[in-house]
Amino acid sequence: MTRAYRWFLGLIDPFAQADGPPPQALWPFMRWALKGSEKAIALTLVVTFVAGLSELVAASFTGWIIDGTAAGTDAGFWVAFWPMILFGLVFFLILRPLLFAADAGVTAILIGPHLFPLVLSRLNRHTLGHSMRYFENDFAGRISQKALQTSRALTDVVTELADVGIYSLAVFGGSLVLMGSIDARLLLIFVVWGGLYVAALRYFIPRVKLRSAARAGARTQVTGQIVDTLSNVAAVKLFAHNAFEDRATLRELENFRTKALHFGELSSVFRMVLMTLGGMLPLFSILGALYLWTLGTATTGDIAMTAMVSTRLSQLTNRIGRAAISIYTNLGEIQDGIDTLAPAHEIADRPDAADSADGPGAIRFDAIRFAYGGSVTALHDLNLTIRAGEKVGLVGASGAGKSTIVSLLLRLYDVEQGRILLDGTDIRDLTQEALRQNISVVRQETSMFNRTALDNIRYGKPDATDEEVFAAARRASAHDFILTLQDHKGRSGYASRLGERGVKLSGGQRQRIALARAILKDAPVLVLDEATSALDSEVEAEIQTALGQVMRGKTVIAIAHRLSTIAQMDRIIVLDQGQIVEQGSHSDLLARKGLYARFWDRQSGGFLGAQDAAE
Repeated sequence: MTRAYRWFLGLIDPFAQADGPPPQALWPFMRWALKGSEKAIALTLVVTFVAGLSELVAASFTGWIIDGTAAGTDAGFWVAFWPMILFGLVFFLILRPLLFAADAGVTAILIGPHLFPLVLSRLNRHTLGHSMRYFENDFAGRISQKALQTSRALTDVVTELADVGIYSLAVFGGSLVLMGSIDARLLLIFVVWGGLYVAALRYFIPRVKLRSAARAGARTQVTGQIVDTLSNVAAVKLFAHNAFEDRATLRELENFRTKALHFGELSSVFRMVLMTLGGMLPLFSILGALYLWTLGTATTGDIAMTAMVSTRLSQLTNRIGRAAISIYTNLGEIQDGIDTLAPAHEIADRPDAADSADGPGAIRFDAIRFAYGGSVTALHDLNLTIRAGEKVGLVGASGAGKSTIVSLLLRLYDVEQGRILLDGTDIRDLTQEALRQNISVVRQETSMFNRTALDNIRYGKPDATDEEVFAAARRASAHDFILTLQDHKGRSGYASRLGERGVKLSGGQRQRIALARAILKDAPVLVLDEATSALDSEVEAEIQTALGQVMRGKTVIAIAHRLSTIAQMDRIIVLDQGQIVEQGSHSDLLARKGLYARFWDRQSGGFLGAQDAAE
């Protein structure tokens, strides 16, 4: 039994990878998302179909018993019909309960718990592969909502098709056979009714689908608005904009209410039509059976069987209507999710890209041009060679191209012209994973997970020991303050959770944890993007000492507006409007009295002195 149950659960691998990217069309997308679950779905459909046929066996049994009682005496009945009675006992007390238990099991144990994680894991995997531009152009809350919505909707479509669609098909198809065995005229009633029912579905369902998609889109806009507000709740409070954000949410809610009303109005009419059709079938089929009985072509048992079958189908019409609305509502939500989640990746690994890279970290930017896909050039004809182990600082006004250089090196965007080499290899000939494993980054805007301090640092090297994490924290001057942390559940030190995006930490504390993470990663290339911008002078001095040890033997690219933090670099690159205008050591650039010297003079008090002189 245990082996059979394991086989049963093994019909779907809920975390199996998909073959390639998701298609953009609805049905190909559904095949992509469900691939690997075909056997489980087929088993579900077969079991549900047989369960539907069992309803007809129950109705036939009732007709046989009634005809038997009308045919003979009490004694003759028991003698002639004991095999039928024995069949009834076995069927109703053993076979039918087991069959419906199997029907519930394939849906509740096999399909439900396995299809949702299968679809969501595939969508999440594809979403993570999108470029930074994709995430910059949308709300994180809206994207996650779309993934959950699409996975749930597709799971519900499969479940509804099995539970209602296939079950109803079995009942209706079997009913045609039973009615045909009584009289073709009775069969005609079922055929005409079936035609009217299909016509109603064909008229209403496309309209329901369109209004459902509109409602789903409006609902996700509400979600996006609320998530955007709550994600920036500090700004909302500081600018006293509670009422402003409330009005924005109410506008989205009003749009959702309007779309939901349109959907509800159509759904109500649809349900009324289905209920009318549901009432027609038992009425006309029972009248037809009575008419045939008066002609002597139908028995009393045939009337009872017709009444049971038609009443069961009538009861199913309402369920079918709800299922049809649900299915096409979910199809609309799936299509809505496809539009958001399934676009092709802007940045993709080449088929023959290497999955590892070894080298000391020499970097070369060769004739780079980049404009973020627009007309304003961020980098123009950039040529820069950084030797392995060299420490380079990037300086320039905001928008000069400093962060763009780092983003292109990390391949968060692809160059539009030229190439970037890492140890002589075009970074496009490496997988994105292999490239980024060789680069440690500490950015101005630090990324913190709502996990423990230990987990946040260990993110740099997932297999690191606790002692390695502690050592990295000490080198980043983070160990002491981490020991003082305590979350709302009483967890302290490295076991305390940092809150969403590290909200419980100061800016300096977040950057020290980010620096510890980069130290632990120990990659040959270290990128410091305003890494000490949130630190006070005393803590910065501590970290500068630690950075001196961390940078030893590594290729370093450091961006800083505070020039004192990069004055000791081997070479300083001065950028202006996407081009290199100066480069050299700190002392060389000061002696040149160019753009860098003017930056230094302003930060050293020259700007204030000029103001004083003017006054």
